[in-house]
Amino acid sequence: MAAIAGAIPPEARGATVALGNFDGVHRGHRAVLRAAHAGRPELPLVALTFEPHPREHFRPDDPPFRLTLAAAKARALRECGAAHVVALPFNEAFAALTAEQFVAEILHGALDARHLACGADFAFGHRRGGDIAFLAGQAERFGMGLTVVPHVSDESGPISSTGIRRVLQDGYPERAARALGREWEIRGIVSHGDKRGRTIGFPTANIPLGRHLEPARGVYAIHAHLPDGRNIPGVANIGLRPTVQGTESRVEAHLFDFEGDLYGQEIGVALFHFLRPERRFAGLAELTAQIAADAEQARAMLG
Repeated sequence: MAAIAGAIPPEARGATVALGNFDGVHRGHRAVLRAAHAGRPELPLVALTFEPHPREHFRPDDPPFRLTLAAAKARALRECGAAHVVALPFNEAFAALTAEQFVAEILHGALDARHLACGADFAFGHRRGGDIAFLAGQAERFGMGLTVVPHVSDESGPISSTGIRRVLQDGYPERAARALGREWEIRGIVSHGDKRGRTIGFPTANIPLGRHLEPARGVYAIHAHLPDGRNIPGVANIGLRPTVQGTESRVEAHLFDFEGDLYGQEIGVALFHFLRPERRFAGLAELTAQIAADAEQARAMLG
């Protein structure tokens, strides 16, 4: 318990608190943050989340599924107005906390929260033993306000991280962008590849997927967000690269009209449009011709 409480900085005490996993920081999550602020606008806003995601803790052998990794999630939460992002370590000790302990020891004791906001399906505590009705009773007991935010919906229904993962895996980044309120991006450190792209006239920035969700394998029109603030349009392949016998799925992004060295720098690759599925070509000549066609199509789509 001391280690869990130690993750809470003193300046986060006495605040209004938005609760959730916040994977993706989508439009529904933003509604929770707005509700927390509206509940006590004179207080600082704290986003209380958990790292790693509980699913990663309980099912470590599952394929990666994250929409946003920890640093990107924290950045997005701050951009949405959170003065402090508190990521509690989700470990065996935390998973064993009962719902009563979570409220009494974390929300009331360690955080001294004055107001809470969460989504309508928020559940917490050992074996998800605490629901909204339980939280409402406990909040009243400890003198905390509570706002329960109904689902935010779009034309496809209630917005959820699960639904966004599904449309990305189906090859619809535009749908994901509508639910997120921004384009979905994969962030990572540019690493050295086989440097084959530069030999055929299409140098690429290579980024491992890491713990990110793998979207539909194929070619995308993209924007690359560089450390210096520039957004460069381009085209990217996400997948195994079967023509060159690739064995590990990764992002290979070709940035239009760009010259520079990005090795070792963190960039974001934002997906705009899915152009075509990944496939094997007869050789490099056929692959090069297709990349040129993909680049021309991406330029036209990106304007």
